[in-house]
Amino acid sequence: MTRVSGRSCIVTGAAQGIGRAIGEALLDEGADVCFADINADKVAEVAQASGARAAAAGSKATHIAVDVTDREQVQAMIAHTVERFGKLDVKFNNAGVNKPMNFLDVTEENWNFIMGINGLGCMIGMQEAARQMIAQGGGGKIINTASVASRQGFDNVAPYCASKWAVVSLTQSGARDLAKHDITVTGFAPGVVATEMWEQVDQDLMDIGVAERPGQAMEEFSSEILKGRVATPEDITGTTTFLASRESDYMTGQIIMIDGGMALV
Repeated sequence: MTRVSGRSCIVTGAAQGIGRAIGEALLDEGADVCFADINADKVAEVAQASGARAAAAGSKATHIAVDVTDREQVQAMIAHTVERFGKLDVKFNNAGVNKPMNFLDVTEENWNFIMGINGLGCMIGMQEAARQMIAQGGGGKIINTASVASRQGFDNVAPYCASKWAVVSLTQSGARDLAKHDITVTGFAPGVVATEMWEQVDQDLMDIGVAERPGQAMEEFSSEILKGRVATPEDITGTTTFLASRESDYMTGQIIMIDGGMALV
């Protein structure tokens, strides 16, 4: 018996990076996983590539395209998962975006784009997952992706920082409201993780004149990490699988830092 055997899970933002790693780790531990992402083709490839590891663990994988800011699409994602797996036990609200801009250059468009996906998308995902869990009974787990940027502001990514502070607040608010339904709400806060998202951020920071060469931004952001290196997605999944498991049943309203010692709070 593995830690999440028989659990039905959804992971958004699962076409790449941390989300993909979370989903694959859950499969390896016996969970059934719906990989969800706005990129329909890529998330389909991920789910198909995960078929062998799912079979080896006795788990199942499915996928769906979803815009997490569209409530009807989120409802359809949950319905799809319940149809395939019979229930919803764990919902990871992991989908997120960043688009660096210097503080004085931040526009309403930039703000709304980032806050819409990272903030509103998280709230809709929490609400609709909770409604399904309440309807089926038996409680459940909602797990949100925050960031080291939820603990301190950075000058070139202010909307992203604000959106991740929002994730922390939503986690606490949801934990208070949903405890009576035996639904726990937790989150985790990665630091600098070597993913496709960071590759794009690196390029964006060069475009706005903050960095002069590829890799410079990641080096500077990670220079004070006590572990002495950036994270890989696999550095994150031990904690995320724990949060999805029964081992974390007495935790709620908390954000776990997984940043290698970048921010001590």
